[in-house]
Amino acid sequence: MTNLIKRLSRLYSEDVANSLAPRIEARVNETKQQKLIRKDKWDEKDVVLITYGDLFQEESVKNLISFKKMYDKYLKSTFEVVHFLPFYPYSSDDGFSVIDYKQVNPVLGDWADVREMEKSARLMFDFVCNHMSAKSDWFKRYLAGDKEFANFFVEMNPETDLSSVTRPRATPVLTPFKFDSGEEKYIWTTFSDDQIDLNFANPEVLYKMIDVLLFYLEQGAEYVRLDAVGFMWKVPGTSSIHLDETHEIVKLFRDLVDMAAPGTIIITETNVPHLDNISYFGDEEKEAHMVYQFPLPPLVLHAIHHGNASFLSDWARELELPTGKRTFFNFLASHDGIGLNPVRGIIPETEILALVKDLEQEGALVSYKQNPDGSKSPYEINVTYMDALNKQSDSDAVRLRRFVVAHAVLFSIPGVPAVYVQSILGSRNDIAGVEKTGQNRSINRKKYQLSEISTELESQDTLRKATYEALTKLINVRKSESLFHPEIEMEVIDSTAELFVIKRSSGAESLILIHNLSENEVNYSLDSGIYINICTNSTITGSDSIRLSGYEFCWLKTKNCREEQK
Repeated sequence: MTNLIKRLSRLYSEDVANSLAPRIEARVNETKQQKLIRKDKWDEKDVVLITYGDLFQEESVKNLISFKKMYDKYLKSTFEVVHFLPFYPYSSDDGFSVIDYKQVNPVLGDWADVREMEKSARLMFDFVCNHMSAKSDWFKRYLAGDKEFANFFVEMNPETDLSSVTRPRATPVLTPFKFDSGEEKYIWTTFSDDQIDLNFANPEVLYKMIDVLLFYLEQGAEYVRLDAVGFMWKVPGTSSIHLDETHEIVKLFRDLVDMAAPGTIIITETNVPHLDNISYFGDEEKEAHMVYQFPLPPLVLHAIHHGNASFLSDWARELELPTGKRTFFNFLASHDGIGLNPVRGIIPETEILALVKDLEQEGALVSYKQNPDGSKSPYEINVTYMDALNKQSDSDAVRLRRFVVAHAVLFSIPGVPAVYVQSILGSRNDIAGVEKTGQNRSINRKKYQLSEISTELESQDTLRKATYEALTKLINVRKSESLFHPEIEMEVIDSTAELFVIKRSSGAESLILIHNLSENEVNYSLDSGIYINICTNSTITGSDSIRLSGYEFCWLKTKNCREEQK
C-alpha cells in the first residue's frame, strides 16, 4: 500500500492518493484471487502474430471462430502468441475508437470465444488507453451532464496556446462538441474528432482504466499493448507527450500487473524517435516490460532499397539491451504504416524524403503530421511490407528473396519478434480497400474469406504460398536455436556496406548471422573453423570466403558448439 500511495502522490494530492490507493488495491486483489497463470520468462520460442480478429470470414460464422480454424491449421505451430488488435465495439479507425472496453464486437464473437482461442494460443490484447469513441456511453453521459462522468475528458478554451503540442496528425488539437444543455465546449482530440482523449488528471478516470486493464488480464491477456500511451497526460504550454506523469502511469500499470498476475507483459506503443521510445523502459525504476522497436522497419526498408546496410549497422552497433525483465518488441510490418519519425536523426531527412518519393511512385500512400510551424511532414508510409521492398515491375522470385532476407534480419536481433498476419500471407497492396474506406491504412488491412485464403495457401506456384512456407520455415529454425533468446546480446561485425552481419554469443557458443541486403553477389571471409548453416544443415569450412548471391543470408553456428550441446 505504501508504494502505491507514493506512486499516486506523484500524480495527485496526498488526500486523493490516500483515498484512491485502497480502492485500487482491492481491485488488484480481486484479480489476484483468480491465480492467473503466465509464462515465467520469454525465450526464443516467443514469436508473436499480429492480427485483426475479423481477418478471416465465413458466412453466418462469428469471426473469432473462423480465425481459430485458420490459426489451428496454418499458424499454431509457428506462433505461440497472438496479438488481437482491438476487438471491441468501435465507431472508426478499424477498432481504435472504442465504444465499450468491456465488450467484444458481436460480429467477432463474445468473451467465451476469446477464452476458446486462449486454449490454442497465449493472447495479447490492445488497451486503447489514451482515448475512446465519441459514440461511447462514457462520452454521451459526459455530454449529458452526468456527474459521474464530469471532467472525464479534457476541456480547453479554444484561445489557449497549444502551438507546442506534438501533433501526430494534420488535424486540430481541439474539436467543438455541443452538450445536451446547448452549451458548446472544445475537447482535446489528439487523433480525430471521433477519438476523445481521456482526462487522467481526474483520478476517477485512472481508476476506471485500471479496472479495464485488470479485466483484460482476467479475460486472458498475457501481453497488454498500451496504444498511443505517450499522449496520456496533457499540459498546455508543453509538448503533451512523454510527460513525467505519463511515465508514472505506465510504471503504475506495471506495478499492478506484476502484483495481480506476475508474468503479464506491458508493451508501450510509442511511434517516436528512438531515445523517446526507449525512455519507456524507465530510468532505474521498472516501467514497460517491452517497447516497440520502431526504427527497425524503416531502417531495413532503407537498407534493401539502397542495397546498403550502413545506417542499419550503425544503429544496431549502438543499440543497448535493457537489463532486468525488459526487452524489445521487434517487427517490420503492422496494421499501421511504416513510421518515419523513429529514424529522424538516424537517417538524414533528405534520404527519408527521397525514400518516400520513390515508394509513392511505386503505389505507396503517405500520411502526414502537423509541425509546430504549421508545415506538414511525412509521418508514415502506407504500404504492405512486401510492396514497400519491391518495384511493381519486379518478378515474384525477387520479391520473395527481398522479403525473406528482411525477415531474417528481424529474427536475428535481440528481443521478441512479431509478424503481421498480412506478411505471413504474402499480401500485396489492397488498393480496392483504400477506395472503399477512403483511408490510407486500409492498403494493408485486407480481409479474407476463409475458404479463399485456404485455397490460395494450398495452391502451387503462388507468391502467397511461397511466402507462407518460407517464413514458417525460418521462424521454426529460429525457435529451435537457444542463441536467439531475446536477452542474448549481439555484436555488429564490420563488413562491406551491402552486408548486415551480427554475432550472437553465449559462453562457448556463437552464431554468425550474415545478410546480403543488396542485389549484388558479395563475398564474406569467415574465421577458420567449421560451421553449420542452421537453415540448411550444411557444413561450411571457414578457411575461405563464402559467396552470397543477391538477397541471400546465412546463419552459421560453429560445428564444435553443436557437438558440445549433444
